[in-house]
Amino acid sequence: MAGQGEEKLLNLTLHVWRQKNRGAAGGFVTYKDEARGISTDMSFLEMLDVVNERLIKSGREPIAFDHDCREGICGQCGVVVDGSPHGPRRATTTCQLHMRSFDDGAELTIEPWRAGAFPVIKDLMVDRSAFDRIIAAGGFVSVRTGNAPEANGLPVPKQDADLAMDAAACIGCGACVAACPNASAMLFVSAKAQHLNLLPQGAPEKDQRSLAMIDQADAEGFGTCTNHGECEAVCPKEISMGFIARLNRDYARAAVKKPRAGAPAGGAG
Repeated sequence: MAGQGEEKLLNLTLHVWRQKNRGAAGGFVTYKDEARGISTDMSFLEMLDVVNERLIKSGREPIAFDHDCREGICGQCGVVVDGSPHGPRRATTTCQLHMRSFDDGAELTIEPWRAGAFPVIKDLMVDRSAFDRIIAAGGFVSVRTGNAPEANGLPVPKQDADLAMDAAACIGCGACVAACPNASAMLFVSAKAQHLNLLPQGAPEKDQRSLAMIDQADAEGFGTCTNHGECEAVCPKEISMGFIARLNRDYARAAVKKPRAGAPAGGAG
């Protein structure tokens, strides 16, 4: 038994999805020798770094995967580990998942987000630019620039402020899409819409924002939400499905108020 403070090492077997590019056929490649002597103090991405160093040293191509801040903030990292987006630990991004979560001799299957709207770029990297277009479709808020307003000039109920902050915690990683059987993006869309819709500053564009963001998600090819709940279960920031219900209500109200094509301005004809 290792003494206190002594480094513990794991020997793993990795089955990693390798795909040369978007149009190529992909498949799993097994790595065993490359995943030996892995410190339990490493993060999952650091483990992949070690594997890549060994692949490069032997003249082979490293595994491509997304990463940036490695602090659980940016949302860039994201792989499916043994069928679970971001791995087995709740409310944890891949970059914050440590190898002490796995047993010595573990056999791990590592693959990219699986969704038609997230095409594979290479190996474990996917194109998540659909999320950017959804956010862009939501537009901006009507807030004047210039001097900072008086803090108490626009009262916001604490409950609304707290809910808006909860929604704003979404990092846009896409785990919700990868976990959903329908590849729905509604948890992401609702969080990005509701953190504005809940506040007075976002009220003027609320209707248009709700319609535009959901319509854009549909156009991108994401599936329909049928309340499986997998999205909330794997979200590293524990975004609540309650935001989906709120956005659905906002969307329904906005759709009723929106004039039909050819109707006179000011109401449906």
